[in-house]
Amino acid sequence: MTGLLSTFALRGLTLKNRMVVSPMCQYSARGGFVGDYHLVHLGRFALGGFSAVMVEATGVTPEGRISYGCPGLWSDNHIPGFARITDFLRAHRAASGIQLAHAGRKGSSIPPWLIGGKEREPDAEHWQTVAPSAVAHGPGYGVPAALSETGIGDLVDAFAAAARRALAAGFDFVEVHSAHGYLLHQFLSPLGNQRTDHFGGSLDNRLRLPLMVVQAVRAAWPEDRPLFLRLSASDGVPGGWDIGDSVVFAQRARELGVDAVDVSAGGFEGGRFTPGPGMFLPWAATIRKEAGLPVMAVGLIEKVALAEAAVSQGQADLVALGRGALDDPNWPLHAARDLGYETRDLWPKQSGYAIERWPGKPPAHKKEA
Repeated sequence: MTGLLSTFALRGLTLKNRMVVSPMCQYSARGGFVGDYHLVHLGRFALGGFSAVMVEATGVTPEGRISYGCPGLWSDNHIPGFARITDFLRAHRAASGIQLAHAGRKGSSIPPWLIGGKEREPDAEHWQTVAPSAVAHGPGYGVPAALSETGIGDLVDAFAAAARRALAAGFDFVEVHSAHGYLLHQFLSPLGNQRTDHFGGSLDNRLRLPLMVVQAVRAAWPEDRPLFLRLSASDGVPGGWDIGDSVVFAQRARELGVDAVDVSAGGFEGGRFTPGPGMFLPWAATIRKEAGLPVMAVGLIEKVALAEAAVSQGQADLVALGRGALDDPNWPLHAARDLGYETRDLWPKQSGYAIERWPGKPPAHKKEA
C-alpha cells in the first residue's frame, strides 16, 4: 500500500506515515532561544498524529535570522531548548527535523503583525544584512553588504556547525533552506546574484555556494540520518530561477548525499503564482521524476483526497502542511478516519479511549493503519 497512512524510510529513519508539519516562522524567540511556546506549538502536532514535525527556519548565525524573533543554532547554549522539543516529539512517536537557514538580505526584519503599525517591541534587534550582491530585496529593505570570499567560507562553516548542534539536540533530520528568496536562493537566482566572480554568472557558478553548504552539512551529519533540501522550483519572474534549474540543482544535491527535496516556490519581489490546492505539486512531480529523488510537496494541500492522491499516484512521497496543521493539529487522525482506517491506536492513549467512547462518534472502520 502506498498512501498517506503508509510508512516511509529514508536512511535509518522510518516515518510512521506520509504527513509532515512544514517549518513555520513564529517570531517568538529571543536571542535565538526557543521556549515553552515552541514546545507547546510543535508538540501538539505529535499528539495529532503527524509522522514528523519540523522546526522553523533557524539562523546558523545571528545575522542569519529573518527577524530578532527567530530561533538560532549558532551557539551550544541553544541546544538544551531544542532538546526539550525533540525529546517530547520522540516520546509521542514523531520524528523531529530542523530547517537550517540564513536570511541574507531579507534578514533584520520585524514580526509580520508589527509591519505597518506604530508599535515597536523594546527588545527589537537590527543588524547589517549580507547577500551575494549589494542590492536590496525590495522597498522597505536595507542595502546588504556583499559577502566576501572569506565571508562565504565562514558561512559554510556555520551551516556545518549548526548541523552538529542539531545532532546534539537530538534531531532526526536536518533541512538546508535554499528557497523563498533567502541567502542560498539569492545565490542561486540571477535576480539576486550579480557577482562576477566564480560564485556568480553561469548556473554552475550560482550553484557553487549552495552545493558547498550541502556538502559540508552532509559531512557533519551522520550517515544514518536523512538530509533534506528545500528549494523554490521557480521564482515566478521572467528571467529568474526556473524548474529546469531546480532539476539540475536537485540532481547535483543528490550526488552529494541529499535524500529528499522539499519543493516550494517564490521568494523574490514580483513573483507571480496562481494560488490553488496543490499549487506546487506539478513541480514536485517533475523534480521527483527528473532528479530521481523523493520529494515533499507543499502548497495548499489541505484536502485529504488531494494529499492521498499526491502520494498514491506518485506525485510526491511526503506531504507537508503549514496553515492546514495550524487550523487542525489533529489533521492526520482525521485524515485516517476519512480514509476508512481504524484510528483507535493512532490517538495518544491519554485521549484515544475517550474518543472511542464519545457518543455520536463516527462508526468504527475495518481497515488497519
